[in-house]
Amino acid sequence: MNQRVSIVIPAYNEADTIAATVEAVLSIPEVDEVLVVDDCSGDGTAEAAGAAGARVVSLPRNSGKGAALNYGIRQARGEVVALLDADLGASASEARSLLLPILAGEADVSIACFPQARRKGGFGLVKGLARNGIRYFTGLEMQSPISGQRALRREVLEKLIPLASGYGVEVGMTVDAARYGYRLQEIPVQMTHKETGRNIQGFRHRGKQFRDIAFTLLKCYVKYHGKNRSRMVR
Repeated sequence: MNQRVSIVIPAYNEADTIAATVEAVLSIPEVDEVLVVDDCSGDGTAEAAGAAGARVVSLPRNSGKGAALNYGIRQARGEVVALLDADLGASASEARSLLLPILAGEADVSIACFPQARRKGGFGLVKGLARNGIRYFTGLEMQSPISGQRALRREVLEKLIPLASGYGVEVGMTVDAARYGYRLQEIPVQMTHKETGRNIQGFRHRGKQFRDIAFTLLKCYVKYHGKNRSRMVR
C-alpha cells in the first residue's frame, strides 16, 4: 500500500533559503506535500515558500520551533512525516534517505547524521548534554542527538505530540520515542545548513540550546523517574 508522505518545515525569517529548500524537497519522488509553517516571519518567508510550491500556513505570532512543528504535524496529511529545517537549501533533497527506511518498514524514526561541521562552533557542551541525557533515559548512543532532520510514521507522531518547546524538541522526541519502544535509526546524509561560529551570536544561540535541553531533560526525569526502565530500547 502506498503511503502518503508529508514534509513539514517550520520557518522563521528564512526568505533567503526557503525557496531552494522547498524546491529540493519537491524533487523527491515519494513526497506528496510540502507544508511550510511560517512562524510570523517579517521578511517574506511565506510568500517565497508559496511561490516555490509549498502549502503555507502562518502562525499569528512568533511561537518558536516546537509550536510551529506541533501545528504543522496536525495539518499534515501524510502517513509518513518528515521534519526539516528551512535553511537546508538544495541539500534538502537528501531527505529521501530518511524517508526510505520508514517507507520500507525498517524503522519508525529516522534521524539525519550530518557531515562534520565546516568551521568550529562550540565546545561540545550542548551535544554532550543531549547525548548523555538520551543515554541516561534510553540506553541509546546517539551520534547526532540534536539533529532536527527526521522522518517518522504518523503513529509515532501521534504518541509524541505535543512536542517539547524551544531547542529541547529533538531530545524530547528521541527520549519519548525510545521509551515507547519505537525503532530509531540514524542515517548519514550530506545535508548542510547555516552554522554558528565562535562569536557572541553563536554562544548566545548555544546558551539557549543548553538551557532548553536541560529543561527538557528535567521534564523527562519527572515523567520517567521511578518507572520500569526495562522498556528502554538498547
